[in-house]
Amino acid sequence: MALGIETVDDILWYLPRRYVDFSTIKPIEQVIAGETVTVMGEVISVEVKQSARDRRLWLNIARVRDDTGTIDIVFFMRTRNAKMRPRFSMAPSKGALVYVSGVVQHSYGRLAMVNPDFEEIHGARRDEQKAGPTKVSAEDELLSTGRVVPIYGLTRGLGQRTMRKIVSNTLKSYSDELDEVIPIEILARHGLPERHWSFANVHFPRNLDCAEEARRRLAFEELFLLRLALRLRRSQYRVPGSGMPCISDGDLVRRFRGLLPFNLTRAQERVIGEIRDDMERDVPMSRLIQGDVGSGKTIVAAFAIVKAVESGYQAALMAPTEILAEQHRRSLERLLQPLGISIISLTGGLSARERNLSLAEIGSGASQVVIGTHALIQDDVTFKRLGLVVTDEQHRFGVNQRIMLASKGENPHVLVMSATPIPRTLALVVYGDLDISIIDELPPGRTPIETHWVKPSGRSKVYDFIRGQVASGRQAYIVCPLIEESEDMDARAATAEAERLKAGVFRDMRVGLLHGKMGGRQKEEVMRQFRDGKLDVLISTTVIEVGVDVPNATVMVIEDADRFGLAELHQLRGRVGRGPHRSYCILIARADNPVSRQRLQAIQRTTDGFLIAEEDLRLRGPGELFGVRQHGIPDLRVDISTKDLSILESAAAAALEIDIDELSPGRCLERLGREVFRRFISLLPQAGA
Repeated sequence: MALGIETVDDILWYLPRRYVDFSTIKPIEQVIAGETVTVMGEVISVEVKQSARDRRLWLNIARVRDDTGTIDIVFFMRTRNAKMRPRFSMAPSKGALVYVSGVVQHSYGRLAMVNPDFEEIHGARRDEQKAGPTKVSAEDELLSTGRVVPIYGLTRGLGQRTMRKIVSNTLKSYSDELDEVIPIEILARHGLPERHWSFANVHFPRNLDCAEEARRRLAFEELFLLRLALRLRRSQYRVPGSGMPCISDGDLVRRFRGLLPFNLTRAQERVIGEIRDDMERDVPMSRLIQGDVGSGKTIVAAFAIVKAVESGYQAALMAPTEILAEQHRRSLERLLQPLGISIISLTGGLSARERNLSLAEIGSGASQVVIGTHALIQDDVTFKRLGLVVTDEQHRFGVNQRIMLASKGENPHVLVMSATPIPRTLALVVYGDLDISIIDELPPGRTPIETHWVKPSGRSKVYDFIRGQVASGRQAYIVCPLIEESEDMDARAATAEAERLKAGVFRDMRVGLLHGKMGGRQKEEVMRQFRDGKLDVLISTTVIEVGVDVPNATVMVIEDADRFGLAELHQLRGRVGRGPHRSYCILIARADNPVSRQRLQAIQRTTDGFLIAEEDLRLRGPGELFGVRQHGIPDLRVDISTKDLSILESAAAAALEIDIDELSPGRCLERLGREVFRRFISLLPQAGA
């Protein structure tokens, strides 16, 4: 089905997008044009007529009367030709008692509602009309008027009335499917309603307060089950004695540290200590390193790689793009080749011959360190003795891809890196299967980046500024949200922008183009030219968001900056300020709405990625951030909003109260365990992940 609804459970969890409150019923004489109301009355006449202005447009006008007055309800239908008289199936019949809800307006001097929601009250008598909605029988329960009405996301051929009827019938027929899954004591402690009430009121609430209470309870359940699923996955992966313990730091690690041309920060030393402790245990490490742009995560990962190699294991590092994989290869070669450690790349851009040679070296163990993209998780990639798996920019991958790479070894240590900070509130749930280390200190000497927001009318001054920087020997990026121009989006496109600037304001400068549709070798050649100073300006999409390190680049211009999230803007800004020169990030945007303006003001105020992450969470809410950052987790079925930050923490804390062993068959929490497995089966090892 187009909506993804295949089971009863899918229907129950297909929650309304919003609600319309039609619960206030007014006498017709009291209604006012412009207000949204519900009236109840008898249909005293029905007339179908043609529009005088458009002969293909037909009107069904039903006049409704109560004891105080009359109002017209009007339905429109357009036919293919003027002689075709339509059949108005969605219109009331004469003599029916109806509830009608909609916006009141004046039409030809009379009060009217155009295309309103209505429901006929079958079997009711005219003299019962004054009694109001309490006289409606259970069989004639109102679903589309006279109450708080749910509005669902629909597909072609499915109307709101039909959808409401399907959901209502499902709630009535499958109440047994709604047995409680959360322990009663947890519900009581957190003041949550029971499950049956919550489903009934999230779909057909008594009032808007009940709808919100029901939604929050179901959001708690989703987050609670997700946190339990990740705890289960962690417990099944981290079995004592199942890991590949590394030896204590030896000569290779000491030589590695001695060759570093700088001192490590206290934060780096702390995180290295946590990794060392993990890797020397017989339990597989499962750790996330969070660090801001430029905090030195690669050096920390290099320590783990050297430690694994010194212990006789291979290490694999997976990056989301070929550009970032190439950046890591060059960085690690500088650090590790003086130690005699062999490094090989495996990306999608290799020829068949190159790939076969690489596969042979990986399988034989001749390559101690393998750096690649998604190509690392292909079926034909086999390692001789994989002891460490590192994934960079974890939000670009997901749970399942991380597991697939780890499955290439026998419970190897897993290290996950992310330069996109995630607030602790969200990390409690999203990264519940990982220990978290934070590098919260930048190396000394990092050049501060000035950030400015410029309206499109100031673009010519921005170009003048770029010309001045290039004249001083520096380089600049210009990032666009699109690769090619689109009729559907009013936004700058990289290809068109490159052509325009080459032919215009930058015609005497060396301008390059980089985007995701280019081949791997072509992208690397463009980046090589930019790194080598053979290009002055690089026009690009967000393909440069991570992994690009050109110390001579001092200007980052982001077109249509209001189309990007805060985290993405922060990552793009981090491409400059990597050398000794003063650097600038210029955001070009109209920012017509308040949230866009708040985002741009926030990115101007601070360069602290963790503060930016908190602001991103506050402005966008955790729901959107879940999808962006953790591919592989099934979509949450409840819309998690900024109002739900307390639910995140409460659900995570409640999940820690559960004894994981009690979820197994035959134990007291078996039903909860079945629900965790059914809902988040893709996260659990026994699901074949």
